[in-house]
Amino acid sequence: MKHALIVWGGWPGHEPQASAEAVAGFLRQDGFAVDVTPDYARLGDDRTAAYDLVIPMITNDEIDRDIVRRLSDAVRAGVGLGGHHGALATSFRRVVEFHYLCGVQWVAHPGNIIDFHVDIVRPDDPIVAGISGFDYRSEQYYLHYDPSIEILATTTFTGQYDETTRGVVMPVVFKRRFGRGRIFYTALGHVPAELAHPEAQAILRRGLSWAAR
Repeated sequence: MKHALIVWGGWPGHEPQASAEAVAGFLRQDGFAVDVTPDYARLGDDRTAAYDLVIPMITNDEIDRDIVRRLSDAVRAGVGLGGHHGALATSFRRVVEFHYLCGVQWVAHPGNIIDFHVDIVRPDDPIVAGISGFDYRSEQYYLHYDPSIEILATTTFTGQYDETTRGVVMPVVFKRRFGRGRIFYTALGHVPAELAHPEAQAILRRGLSWAAR
């Protein structure tokens, strides 16, 4: 059995505790043993390296850089890292070492909650196999991302809410390697209720299972 750690916290608008419990439920259904905690120190303590998957479900907030360093070391050694929406992309905004690890940082969502389309660009990849492009209603994330990521799904900005974004194609789902570790991210899932969306849920569950050691 694989073991996952979910650490939640930060801005309450993303409903971090409820999101953590929802994702923990998916993982348990998929055969994981899951620990859920609001203790940020768990991201980089003596137990971290024993997990197969770590999910820091945290928006903004502060963290000791030594914790991030130990988390990075654990991922380099093979621990998986994953998250959705605010997890990874909005966590610990002032700690650049964290975003170097994750390969992504959120910078805007023009129009806030809007309707947009998700395009699958790697239908051969098991994380998105069998899933066609789909419509989604949420925050359409504008991201700064590492060129090493492997993009699986994208969205195209229309420019309706900010003309400077017109025609910009932005990753929505990606995976990457960091040393021996695997990292998965999907920008979908602003609040737990969105995870009922069948395609978004399937991608999240497949991606987290892929990331796990």
